[in-house]
Amino acid sequence: MELIQSFSVDHMRIVPGIFTSRTDHLGDYTVTTYDIRLKRPNREPVIDAAAMHSLEHIIATCLRNDPDWKDEVIYWGPMGCLTGFYLILKGSRAPQELYELILKVFKAVEDVQEVPGTAPQNCGCFRMHNLEMAKWYAAEFAAYLEANAGNSDIFEYPRTERLITEDGRNFYDS
Repeated sequence: MELIQSFSVDHMRIVPGIFTSRTDHLGDYTVTTYDIRLKRPNREPVIDAAAMHSLEHIIATCLRNDPDWKDEVIYWGPMGCLTGFYLILKGSRAPQELYELILKVFKAVEDVQEVPGTAPQNCGCFRMHNLEMAKWYAAEFAAYLEANAGNSDIFEYPRTERLITEDGRNFYDS
């Protein structure tokens, strides 16, 4: 099987940030998946599952209610590795163009008094939420984004280097 695009990112070198994961052209439409990475994979603890779930609910609600962006948002959801989120938007923008939006929604978490959509009728695991930890992770990420706004590493994926055999096949050493 061919290695999918997201596995070509060097997960030992990626830093928290806002990255273009993939761009898909679907007929007349372009859809872009962004990697909103809060943690360094394999080097720091992942986000607590209950806090991740709360961040998913809060930020999805903020994005889908933002007057300038709500019509562009297709999806906001957690990565299985619990190091970040995927944001899928209509169109294609450079990650730097999302900086203010991402900073704004993560800062907005601080003012949330109750996680939206946590009734049993609205959520498949309504007991698994942690608002206080969600606030902590959101504040940590917002501070990181502000401190690194001028650092291009928070917008550009580090790619893995793969040896190519003489007959054009990828060589994997593991």
